[in-house]
This record gives sequence, C-alpha cells and structure tokens, in this order.
Amino acid sequence: MTDDTERHNQKMAKKKAARDKIMSTKTEEKGLIIVHTGKGKGKSSAAFGMVFRAIAHGMKSAVVQFIKGGMATGERDLIESRFSDVCEFYTMGEGFTWETQDKSRDIEMAQAAWAKAKELIRDETNRMVLLDEINIALRYDYVDVNEVVAFLSEEKPPMTHVILTGRNAKDELIEVADLVTEMELVKHPFRSGVKAQAGIEF
Repeated sequence: MTDDTERHNQKMAKKKAARDKIMSTKTEEKGLIIVHTGKGKGKSSAAFGMVFRAIAHGMKSAVVQFIKGGMATGERDLIESRFSDVCEFYTMGEGFTWETQDKSRDIEMAQAAWAKAKELIRDETNRMVLLDEINIALRYDYVDVNEVVAFLSEEKPPMTHVILTGRNAKDELIEVADLVTEMELVKHPFRSGVKAQAGIEF
C-alpha cells in the first residue's frame, strides 16, 4: 500500500468515525413540514420525487395542485394510471391567475383546494401530502398564510409529511417549516427561446 493510499484510508476512517458519532445522536422521527421555493426550476419536480419515494415505501400519499389546470402532466398521468390505490390526486386550480383573469373564481378554487388539503392532511393514513403551488395562492392572499401555519402547527398529525411548493414562500411559512429548500435560477432554456417540454416541465 502506498503512503498516499494509507493517508487517504486513515483520513476516511476518521471521517467515518466522526460521521457515525453525529448520526448516533439523530434518533427522533417526525412528520416534516417541507417548503420548496425560489425562482429556479425543480420545486414541484423535487416534491414529486419525494412522493414517488414515499409510494415506493408503501406510504399512502396525496397531492393537491392549487394552480395547475387541466393540462396533462406526466406525474398526474402516472399516479392516476399506476398508483391511484396509494396516492389520491386532485387538480383543483384552473391555471395561473394571469391566464384565468377572474380573481373571485381563483379565490374560490384556492379555498376549495385548501379545504381538500386539510381533509387529506387530517387523514392519518396519508403519510405524505403535497400541496403543489400553494405558495402562489398564499402570495396573492387567496388563502390566508396565518390559517395555513396555524393548521400545520396544531392539526397536522405528528407523522405526516407535508410538502408546500411554489416561489415566493412567505416568511411565516418558512419559520414554521422543518426543511426549506430555495431553488436558485442560474440558467433556463426558456430565456433562449426554448418552450416547455414533456418530461422536463410537465
């Protein structure tokens, strides 16, 4: 064995011992409040990755889409065709508010989505609930952020994970969350004239 290999092995052994020591202190298990926000792409994509991971572990899950309308998406098609027995899927929105141009209707649909979300979260058999693009509804005050925070703090079952996606997450939501990831935009093909594509955006 060379000196370099020996030094590397010793260094990795020390790292492993330090890591094992840290990991031995992490014993708590709980349902997390997870926020995916930021201007970069990947908020919903990452959230659906977690839903599919939960499904793979046999964890009953549910999805409520607050904004996206009736257009077909790969994730909805796959869940409804293959996993509807373990994941309920509700597309409650009718598109982005600049498309609908009907504020009262947008508010009505957002409130209906929030009512469905509460029902699904209260059901303790659902181990993971994704509230896709709820941050858009919160940003426009279609749903009261204080009500959402109070519900998650007081009524969410202790072992249920709730994921909330969308840019511009409100400070109150970030404060109550256990895990917050901000997607940073570095480059996006849309800026170069490339349209949304199947398998990438939907």
